[in-house]
Amino acid sequence: MPELRPVPSFPVSVVGSWPRPRWLLEATKRRSPDLPALRDEATLQAIASQERAGVDVITDGEQRRDNFYSFLAEKLAGVELMTMADLLDYVEDKAAFEALLQTLDVPAFAIKNPTITGKLARSEPLAGRELEFLRAHTDRACKVSLPGPYLLSRSMWVKQLSGGAYPTRAELCDDIVRILREELLELAAQGVEIVQFDEPVLTEIVFAGKAATRTFMCAALAAAADPAEELELAVELMNRVVDGVTATRTAVHVCRGNWSRQEDVLLAGDYEPLLPTLARMQVDQFVLEYATPRAGSEDLLVQLPARASVGFGAVNPRTEPDEDPAVIAARVERLAGLLGRERIWLNPDCGFGTFADRPVATEAQATKKLEILAAAAAILRG
Repeated sequence: MPELRPVPSFPVSVVGSWPRPRWLLEATKRRSPDLPALRDEATLQAIASQERAGVDVITDGEQRRDNFYSFLAEKLAGVELMTMADLLDYVEDKAAFEALLQTLDVPAFAIKNPTITGKLARSEPLAGRELEFLRAHTDRACKVSLPGPYLLSRSMWVKQLSGGAYPTRAELCDDIVRILREELLELAAQGVEIVQFDEPVLTEIVFAGKAATRTFMCAALAAAADPAEELELAVELMNRVVDGVTATRTAVHVCRGNWSRQEDVLLAGDYEPLLPTLARMQVDQFVLEYATPRAGSEDLLVQLPARASVGFGAVNPRTEPDEDPAVIAARVERLAGLLGRERIWLNPDCGFGTFADRPVATEAQATKKLEILAAAAAILRG
């Protein structure tokens, strides 16, 4: 098994996605025969941009993915990629679903959801080939991001379409855990330094009840009425996936939505209602957003277990790159006094291109954001 690559103090990382070049988006839409080579080229550009900006733990920029979880339709048997408009014919609560679509700052045809239509099975590794390419083209520590088990149990199951293969959501959960755990073990064997599971839906549970306006990430409306039951399920699924895995770091990323530059359409609220849930997850790091006032006070992070580090979101990927590195460093230094200097990583709040066709930043903006983080890290290390 390859040795883990070192990371410095206050390591600078990214959450996952990087803006895709326009030529890659166009080639993807027309399914160009040279798409694999173009994806490789775009990935090399994403790696180079992160390295030049001073990132210590990099990703491949998710250049081969349409969005942070829709790519599973290419990797898993039993999954069909459907737009929100397609799903309208199948969801149980059509009125609520139509209300959701009307409130989104995104056309219904532009959001694609991997939907279960048969028994799940990996037709190929979910991210193993991405990691292999990444490790071959950088000597820095590497991160792989994957959709979390709770997100998948909630967003992929639509009763009318999925019920034949999985009559209950509980049966689906068993296969999701098995698939993600197999993937995690394989990535660890390849030498990845950190595997991050994205669970953005957790904030939706505590900030918006079942009857309230929902985010696009919950399109299938598969959640139970009781938020406590959902949070309990999220803990159980995550712990089953990571149980006993020590050959790599594991992380959970929780944000409040990253599809629009209009901050007022995104969820708001501090992490207080979620911290007891996160604290019970047996992961090594929590990647959280703190660059926007919507996130509340970072002082609450003392409630997290001392064994875990914090990926501290210190720049907002959806705004112009005008943050002051000295201000960020001072804020992090204060947090280090509460948590310990060795427990803090620096990252943006979320990805720069969660949805391929709707990046929240240009490549130049994203690069500048990472340069700001690297400058803040240099102050902290100095």
